Amino acid sequence: MVDMDTLVGLCKRRGIIFQSSEIYGGFGSCWDYGPLGVELKRNIKEAWWRTNVQERDDMVGLDSSILAHPKVWVASGHLEHFTDPLVDCKACKRRFRADQIEGDRCPECGGELTEVRQFNTMFKTFVGPVEDDASVTYLRPETCQGIFVNFENVLNASRKKLPFGIAQIGKSFRNEITTGNFIFRTREFEQMEIEYFVRPGEDEAWFHRWVQDRLNWWTELGIRKENLRLRPHPQEALAHYSKATTDIEYLFPFGWGELEGIANRTDYDLRQHSKFSGHDLHYFDEETKEHVTPFVIEPSSGVDRALLAFLLDAYYEEPDKDEIRVVLKLHPRIAPIKVAVLPLSKKPNLIEVAKSIRAELAKHWTVDYDDRQSIGRRYRRQDEIGTPLCVTVDFQTLEDKAVTIRDRDTMDQVRIPVEELVPALRDRLDP
Repeated sequence: MVDMDTLVGLCKRRGIIFQSSEIYGGFGSCWDYGPLGVELKRNIKEAWWRTNVQERDDMVGLDSSILAHPKVWVASGHLEHFTDPLVDCKACKRRFRADQIEGDRCPECGGELTEVRQFNTMFKTFVGPVEDDASVTYLRPETCQGIFVNFENVLNASRKKLPFGIAQIGKSFRNEITTGNFIFRTREFEQMEIEYFVRPGEDEAWFHRWVQDRLNWWTELGIRKENLRLRPHPQEALAHYSKATTDIEYLFPFGWGELEGIANRTDYDLRQHSKFSGHDLHYFDEETKEHVTPFVIEPSSGVDRALLAFLLDAYYEEPDKDEIRVVLKLHPRIAPIKVAVLPLSKKPNLIEVAKSIRAELAKHWTVDYDDRQSIGRRYRRQDEIGTPLCVTVDFQTLEDKAVTIRDRDTMDQVRIPVEELVPALRDRLDP
């Protein structure tokens, strides 16, 4: 597997990810997504949404506010439980999570550490012009609470029957003590979460089903099975709301790390918000004529970690004559650029045809156009950013109205009439 330094260099060079505020020396654990990164990120989210919302009849979407009433975080338990154990080095003043270091000395300088204290990782802010206790609120540390407090609204509007789910993609914020490993652990991140509501007693079966469904999603989009594993949480390590949790972990260059977590949250959240808000967040079963508080199965993953895993797993270096060919073998559904149109030369008549082809293809996919440097160098650039197919427009095109399609992974080439180009590309990109 590629090392992190090589991948970080590729991401900057090819416009996938930049250090935030780089001209000012950067800002810790904050990253900006460049032209290709924003396309890759969007494609990952669209692939997730398509599988979990668009293709299902038991799922609806939501986009809740980042800011919420402060009582939301009291009810959810975040003010009390959303903490990490913190220690400081008395010598170098560095701070560490106590559960991530070994021994009782500073891992950086060997200095003496302070006593462990709990640190709440929510970002506090103030609403309005006066900074007092009455105006305190928090940037959400997870997207799911917006789903729970809207349970009644969504249920009444959608008229869904159990089991059903509410999906959301959005930004969350955690004031992590220790960040690092590029975009693996940051203080600002984007989540893809589902809260799937089921009848009590059916929760365990649905939990195991969601674990398998989510594992399959990663492999269907190209993650190799040997780089994934399931890690059930031991009983003593479960969160305060969880009956069972299983992580899908990926083998990163720095070791196994969480890619997605699937939790059986029981009815904890709906009961808590019912208690603190005074609204009875129940479901009325028309068949049994009973009011029930549903149990919740929560598959939750991070967009940024997903993007990192897809990049790492897709990175290959292959011998090519006297050089090494770097290629990102990204699944076509998530590749930032689907097709590149490459005229063989800058002759005006060739450029005109190539640009007209590019304009037609852009109605269907994200397309790159490149007429600089040799055709070999342009192929290598497209390989390095994961473009599945290149369309080469040459002088023969002016005579036979045909172009060459080049495959990224095999480098095979086939001649296709221009009038058949769109269906030919669709067959290869959407098998």
